[in-house]
Amino acid sequence: MANPVKISPSILAADFARLGEEVSAISTAGADYIHIDVMDGHFVPNITIGPDVVKALKPHSDKPFDVHLMIAPVDPYVDAFADAGADIITFHPEAGAHVHRTVQMIKARGLKAGLSLNPATPISALDEILEDLDLVLVMSVNPGFGGQSFIESQLRKIETIRKRIEETGKQIELEVDGGVNFDTAPKVISAGADVLVAGTATFKGGPSAYAENIATLRKRP
Repeated sequence: MANPVKISPSILAADFARLGEEVSAISTAGADYIHIDVMDGHFVPNITIGPDVVKALKPHSDKPFDVHLMIAPVDPYVDAFADAGADIITFHPEAGAHVHRTVQMIKARGLKAGLSLNPATPISALDEILEDLDLVLVMSVNPGFGGQSFIESQLRKIETIRKRIEETGKQIELEVDGGVNFDTAPKVISAGADVLVAGTATFKGGPSAYAENIATLRKRP
């Protein structure tokens, strides 16, 4: 039997006025990870949060913090987010000159390392690094803003990466972020994803709806 699909709610869709309470509520509701989108207004056209906010949120959840760094350059900030409480750090190959070095920096801090591919980033970006990764994140929208529509062409990319992961024989998670909702989640799961990042679909309806939202997203087609 396949492993359960993990849900990593993106706090980008949470109520920022009560972020600690939101993280606590989503953890209690059954989230597997807490997905934290870090944007710098340079690598992507938006600015979100820094390590101080991650540190402040850490006491509100016992779930792994799944920190997605959409910043460039990325290397100078790895230690800051590790110190703040990140458990997984995912970055983009375009955000630094030496992808392998960045992966080693993350792992040297005892964290899991992920690489994120934008919609137009080719799968070949994984060629020399896949076996060193703990997670591959496929962006099914262009990064920068929540609430965008799912890019259907990314399903083929997910399928191909799933095959490549299986060929390694390693436990590498395949995460998908962007436009994941009750309609697109079954397609993403069928294509081979085992971790779903969902913002709007998770947080809609308020805390009383979070558990049902997560359970619905997790269902296999």
